Amino acid sequence: MADPVTDAIVPTSNLPEPQTADIASWSGSEIAAILLMTFGEDEAADILSRLRPPEVQSLGAAMLSISKVGEDDVNFVFDRFVQQARSRTSIGYRAHKQISTMMDKAFGPGRAANLLTRIAPHQSRSDLSHLHRQLDWMSADEIANMVEDEHPQMVAVILSFLEPDVAGDVLQKLPSDIQDDIIFRVANMGPVGTQALADIEALIARQSQIPATTAIQKSGGASDAAAIVNNVEKPIEQRIIKALLKRDKTLGRKVEEEMFVFSDMISLEDKSLAMVLRLIENAILVLAIKGADPELAAKMFGCMSKRAAQSIEDEIADMGPVSKEDVTAAQKRVVAQARILAEEGKIVLGGQNDEFV
Repeated sequence: MADPVTDAIVPTSNLPEPQTADIASWSGSEIAAILLMTFGEDEAADILSRLRPPEVQSLGAAMLSISKVGEDDVNFVFDRFVQQARSRTSIGYRAHKQISTMMDKAFGPGRAANLLTRIAPHQSRSDLSHLHRQLDWMSADEIANMVEDEHPQMVAVILSFLEPDVAGDVLQKLPSDIQDDIIFRVANMGPVGTQALADIEALIARQSQIPATTAIQKSGGASDAAAIVNNVEKPIEQRIIKALLKRDKTLGRKVEEEMFVFSDMISLEDKSLAMVLRLIENAILVLAIKGADPELAAKMFGCMSKRAAQSIEDEIADMGPVSKEDVTAAQKRVVAQARILAEEGKIVLGGQNDEFV
């Protein structure tokens, strides 16, 4: 697994072997921590300000944990950094901001804005990194308190900026009578107007005491709505989906479909998965498994009798190329059957934050 800080500060590919025994076992975060601690406070603070909270936490823990760092260790870290730096340039780094500044100077802010809109109509002159940084450092309680008296549309846009697990946590802290409306708005969201984004930035600025900046357009959609609902408790999820289906059946179904997809079948217990597979026609199973991830395919075969599994494997081996559309349709049939069994209470779909007693 990639280290959250290593790639940001000290890339690790094609690097020399360490010169001391201790550093060979150090993580990328610990190596990055040594490099960071050689900088002055201002330079180190500037680097930290560009990292996300999990990266800062990982790096901070590493800085507290490292000890007995010798001169050879520091030299080794510098060697690694220099070797990687030689193969890289700064071209492309914060390119949009650099282009925006150059055009401002060349044509003036007004003409530059028009040109940038034509060049990149889906981007503004400033990306969302500053907005995300502000939200990243706010707790779910802080965000919920910030938006509790705001219009549901504003709340929906803010939730669409958050990681799904955080957005789900925030949603649960809001009044239950507006939760389904917010998810409806996330699922049905299109491009957000400049003024609306400015209002949201101003709201965040008032809450966090950070000056507001310009944002770009951001869309939600059924997948964003589903990701949020996937991170709330089961009773809340069921109530929201029921309300969405009542309000807009088509949109509700889209959100529901995004909440549990074919790849999620791997999260089912073997007994539940076997129950689903027994109800699927053999021809449908062949297509569905042919397009499945190898790990999921192996699990599905393991939930069948040896004879049934071998029969399907043989059919897949003898089958020529099939259209992606046919495979997707077959996989949707499998998922639909899983949902039916779940609604009947015969199985429990995975990843739903269920509690068992």
